[in-house]
Amino acid sequence: MSRDYANKKPSPKKRPARGKKAQPKPASRYLSTLVIILLVAGFGYFLWFISGSSDDAVEQSTPVVETVEKPKTQPVKKDPNELPPKPTEEWTYLEELENKSIDIDVPEDALKSRGPYQMQCASFRKEDQANEMKAMIAFQGLEAQVRATKGTTGTWHKVILGPFESKREAERTRHKLQRAGVNGCQIWLWEY
Repeated sequence: MSRDYANKKPSPKKRPARGKKAQPKPASRYLSTLVIILLVAGFGYFLWFISGSSDDAVEQSTPVVETVEKPKTQPVKKDPNELPPKPTEEWTYLEELENKSIDIDVPEDALKSRGPYQMQCASFRKEDQANEMKAMIAFQGLEAQVRATKGTTGTWHKVILGPFESKREAERTRHKLQRAGVNGCQIWLWEY
């Protein structure tokens, strides 16, 4: 069964006439007006209640402070070149420490210079990569060497800096390279 919605006539009781709006019922208009009046009155009471309570709170929380004027004393004039008196020392540790000595046992091998140090920063299969690393190090003002060594896995090209007289000097150079972005450098005893 098919319906023809295009030719269907509207029912006269549900549809209002064109151009006229449906009028609200008078009871709902009075009810909305009453609600608005009650809300405004409630808001006014709320403001009155708040303003009255704040005055009482201010009066109760503010203590009364009486000021008493002190008699004025005349300042004592001092000589601007005069120094204040020297403070007295309360500690006696300086006297105790002057007569003390400290003995430290240091192993003999620690006193010996272990020899010059070297720093290896990289090891590559290709010599071109090793030369690039050498150039990066040269931009930092340091001189590096590329050494070819033969091992069980083939030829390796090592980028080496040194010799350094002390390990501290080698560490200083390694920190300079780390700030420049060259990481992974290791410090070893110099190999002849």
